[in-house]
Amino acid sequence: MELGKEVKMGDTVEEEPNFSESESETLIFNNNNNNHRELLKAIEVVERDSFAIAQSFTSVFASLRLSLSQSTDTSLHHIQCFTDAAGHLQESVLDAATKGNRYINSCLKLNEEMKSIDSLASQLKILRRHVDVLDSAVNKLLHVS
Repeated sequence: MELGKEVKMGDTVEEEPNFSESESETLIFNNNNNNHRELLKAIEVVERDSFAIAQSFTSVFASLRLSLSQSTDTSLHHIQCFTDAAGHLQESVLDAATKGNRYINSCLKLNEEMKSIDSLASQLKILRRHVDVLDSAVNKLLHVS
């Protein structure tokens, strides 16, 4: 009970328990011990949860690593296919260009040769007229005899 405080009739007065010094130390030790146990339990729960979270992250990262690896392999395969196709296309284009150049050169040579054919054609026409004249002369001689 506090000093200087009046107590009236009908009031209940609670007195603080009187513990000896060793009993107080025991209570404090037990109280600290209980707090220590609760703290250890809380740490165990946090440890378990942290371990579960770490396992989840490990699983997620392993899955991401696998997906990235597969994606990289697929991309690499597509790049190799594209490179092969581009190489074959380049070979085909070069082959077609070479054949096209040969064709153009052949056409140019033929064009040059055709220029001399015009004079040959006119010579053939003249020769044919001469053969026709000769044929008619021979036919006249044969019919006359």
